[in-house]
Amino acid sequence: MVMTDTATTTNKAGRRKIIVAAAIGVLVAAIALDTAVVQIGSDADLRQQAFDPDRFGQDAFPDIRDGVIARAPDATTLATALAADKSAAVAEYGTTAGAFPVLPVQFTGVVGEGKSGIFAVTVDGMPEGTGIRVQTGPAINGTELRDISGDIEFGAFTNQIEYQDAGAGINRAMAAQVLADLDRDTLSGKTITVTGAFTMINPKNWLVTPVALEVQ
Repeated sequence: MVMTDTATTTNKAGRRKIIVAAAIGVLVAAIALDTAVVQIGSDADLRQQAFDPDRFGQDAFPDIRDGVIARAPDATTLATALAADKSAAVAEYGTTAGAFPVLPVQFTGVVGEGKSGIFAVTVDGMPEGTGIRVQTGPAINGTELRDISGDIEFGAFTNQIEYQDAGAGINRAMAAQVLADLDRDTLSGKTITVTGAFTMINPKNWLVTPVALEVQ
């Protein structure tokens, strides 16, 4: 009788093992059917789909630069137009971006004192009381270059963070191409020619982000 009970118990344990093994096999098969093999570097590789602000900036900056150069009035023309009719000047030269318009400009002037990479520039013919400053880095702030074309819109990005990062990526691309060899320590007193853009928060105080800068 004891031998019979032992055999029965053994048979039950064996059946349980078989059932568990079969269930595991079915589960593994189901997982395999639901799993796609993704080749590294392919379009399906999510790492390749993550937003890269520096790559975006490098791709976008050349068109932004060319557009600003093509559109930019000289500083005295722009200042005169703003003083005469700000709305008309913005409509003719600017791009509406958020609360404040962004305007292109080009000028030649003498560099004054600088702080944190931002230099005042004296430009002949500017109306009294209107000042120009240019930011030369190393850190470039603002979204003028992102916004000036009017083609880079928030809806093209996943969220606000990506939109902000796009502007920073463009700024870094500009700095690498335009400002990398600039000697800021010896810039004061020299004559520079600048083409760039600024956000018109105060029509008499322009902080220009360059797309081209030449030291004479």
